[in-house]
Amino acid sequence: MTHTHPLSLAYSPCPNDTYIFYALAHRKIDLGDLNFDITLNDVEHLNQTARSGAVDISKLSFAAIGHLTDDYGLLRTGAALGRGCGPLVVARRGSDLSLIRRSRIAIPGDWTTANLLLGLFMEQIPNATAMRFDHIMPAVSEGRCDFGVIIHEGRFTYQHYGLECLLDLGQWWEAKTGLPIPLGGIAARRNLPETVIRRVETAIGKSILYARTHPQAADAYIKRHAQELTDSVIHQHIDLYVNDFSLDIGDQGERAIAALFNIAREKGILPQSRQPLFAWERKG
Repeated sequence: MTHTHPLSLAYSPCPNDTYIFYALAHRKIDLGDLNFDITLNDVEHLNQTARSGAVDISKLSFAAIGHLTDDYGLLRTGAALGRGCGPLVVARRGSDLSLIRRSRIAIPGDWTTANLLLGLFMEQIPNATAMRFDHIMPAVSEGRCDFGVIIHEGRFTYQHYGLECLLDLGQWWEAKTGLPIPLGGIAARRNLPETVIRRVETAIGKSILYARTHPQAADAYIKRHAQELTDSVIHQHIDLYVNDFSLDIGDQGERAIAALFNIAREKGILPQSRQPLFAWERKG
């Protein structure tokens, strides 16, 4: 089946996403008649935009996918999922994590996986203030919030703000379940033709392989969107969040996502859904 009208595609300006999508966005790989209308924005903005179903293909937090499973299905490529890469709870030096339930907490968005994991750790829906992820460390450092849940490159830079890490939510999750932590994935609207969804999934995989075999090709594109990040932080970011799970979520990744959704549904943090996880199902 041909698909000539552009598919709307949204992902974040973070280095892992721009690295993954560089070759696709610049047609360095064969896309056939697939065309994309691409926008970049903060992941929580993408999460909330997807609520209306307006975007065909979008990077979303797994927490958001858990809210949107009736309308969106997961692709097997392009995910951020792994070990040692979870959100961190940070505070000014000398803070006491046991006070978090009655303190001011900054989170990177209501539908972020970071907020979902915080809720699972606290065993309640956090009373938190959502703000853009890069505003959290200044807010905590300046005393406007007592604790912050940081994501992305924040795990490499929080010390520069005089903060300390009180809890690694990824490590907490891994100790609790023995599974890697699912952070974000690429989701497609379920009403797209399966043939199109499969071709998009394949194209994202080819785009990742292109980036791996042409390691400098995407540098200018990544740096243009990476704000003020240094080269070393950009490379650390990509190395941490782009891995074999990004090429294919696989059985272990699927178990990790199922565990996250099941636990969150049991606690009433995510809605129940009878839809399958993926946008299309492999046979056999």
